[in-house]
Amino acid sequence: MVFVFMVKPKPHNHSFGYNVVHIVFVTKYRHPVISEAIESRLTQMYKRLCATQDSELLECKADLGKRDHIHLLVDLAPRLSLGKLTNILKTISSREIRKEFAAELKPYYWKPVFWKRGYGYTSAGGAAINVLIKYIENQGDDD
Repeated sequence: MVFVFMVKPKPHNHSFGYNVVHIVFVTKYRHPVISEAIESRLTQMYKRLCATQDSELLECKADLGKRDHIHLLVDLAPRLSLGKLTNILKTISSREIRKEFAAELKPYYWKPVFWKRGYGYTSAGGAAINVLIKYIENQGDDD
């Protein structure tokens, strides 16, 4: 399902606007460990964590074909750096996913890791939001 919505500037403390960023996290060693259950749990976590940072998760979808990366579309709060948000998202999700899916991940990770160091990102200003949402939703469907 593709949602087409007009992005309206959001009010912030002393400003208004939107700062939509497409972020990609890759699993450590590119192990194919992101199942539907893990994807669902990551989406729940990211929605909650983004909200705590005055940001909004607009879309979240793993490539369930390769099962080694996940795409996020986030409206980033102006007071928050992208690096700070990704640090929060990756650190907390790694710890929680390793705890909740320990048996499933045990054959792949013997150290306390889940995500590869670093992340990919691009500003969503150059493409229409509905195009990015469609791209993210179609991850794993014969790219």
